[in-house]
Amino acid sequence: MNAKTRPYPIFSLGFILAVAFLFTACEDYLGEKTDLDFIEVPDFTNRQVAYVPILPVISNFDHPTDICIGFDQLIYVVDSAREEVVALDEAGREIGRLSVPGARSVTQDRRFDLLVIGSFDTTITSGGSTSTLTFSAIYRVRLLNGNGYGLSSGQILNKIVHPFFEKNSFSSVDQRVFFNRIGIIGDNQNPNRNNQYYVSRSGPGGSSVLGPNDAVFLFGNDDALISRVSVNTSSGLFNDYFQMPFGLSTFTQPPQITASNSRDFLYTSLDANNALKVQYIEFIESEFGAEFRPRILASSDTSKASGFINSPGKFSQPYDVTVAGDATRYIFVVDGQTDSLYQFTLTGLEGVLPPAATGITKYQKASFGGSGEGITQFNRPQAVAYFNQILYVADTDNGRILRFKLTLDFD
Repeated sequence: MNAKTRPYPIFSLGFILAVAFLFTACEDYLGEKTDLDFIEVPDFTNRQVAYVPILPVISNFDHPTDICIGFDQLIYVVDSAREEVVALDEAGREIGRLSVPGARSVTQDRRFDLLVIGSFDTTITSGGSTSTLTFSAIYRVRLLNGNGYGLSSGQILNKIVHPFFEKNSFSSVDQRVFFNRIGIIGDNQNPNRNNQYYVSRSGPGGSSVLGPNDAVFLFGNDDALISRVSVNTSSGLFNDYFQMPFGLSTFTQPPQITASNSRDFLYTSLDANNALKVQYIEFIESEFGAEFRPRILASSDTSKASGFINSPGKFSQPYDVTVAGDATRYIFVVDGQTDSLYQFTLTGLEGVLPPAATGITKYQKASFGGSGEGITQFNRPQAVAYFNQILYVADTDNGRILRFKLTLDFD
């Protein structure tokens, strides 16, 4: 086995890692850590079903805020402190860097373009004085060009700047509106719909032409706005359904050849008053039209599992969510407040089924976490990705990328 990807020895996991909470303040727009005694933090013990660390830790980052697996099967990390996107191979070796203004999130579409959420500065002169305003922006980076292919030779082709993609004017409040995450949509049968994408956006409400700024938008593969996502519920159609949306994941995940064509997505909410902070939104198309609806996932059947994605109050600050692109279709969530990684089935059950030989039919928890610098602990993790049976977590305030593999996946 390659030394760069050797798993942490399973026989040495028979200890209980500390899960004491970290109460130091982190002053940024994401908020501060608070008392979380009411939320369960999944501890890590010696379990038959568990995610175990892969060494070495990838630690050459200052403040990694996002990570994605590209359709080119490279790993892209955003280091927001350096305003850079960093490309890694599967062994964790760095193979390229690119500076993008204010970079803090990244994803790749199926044409191998990167979509990087960053910022855009513009100067305004009024009454003889000049000031600089900073707006949230999405940059399209073309990796394939005359200089070859790769991040180091990447070129910025286009940018979408809030609020100018939907109106010509702006106000000072627009500086407090942020694009957060992007989810790519695949459609092999319809080229016009392939590489469309959803964008989560949060900020003060009321100033946007398309309604409150807390929203999920649908953009075309040409970066033009198509529509705001409205959600139809049993109580009616809501144009303002999303409250402080942050994390967002579609089902179009690598590898390229098996990427899903589904237009469904999951999103996370950082709204403290939202009891269900991770939700599944399905796209339904029929002869009567098309609509988005919330899909209710598991929340209470303890005969099947002891944890559920839709249990009220399950999460505190779920910064990111992703769906496994393989047949497992696992859902992964990282919570920056509880410093934890949660794993669920596509139906919302927390955990994994043990081997058939055990005779156990109830899903066993594989979630884990706790505040600290240990190799199964986190400090405000903000992103999660999954590929080829390897789970990647951006352990933001520890300045590192951690990798894990499920014990059941070892040969």
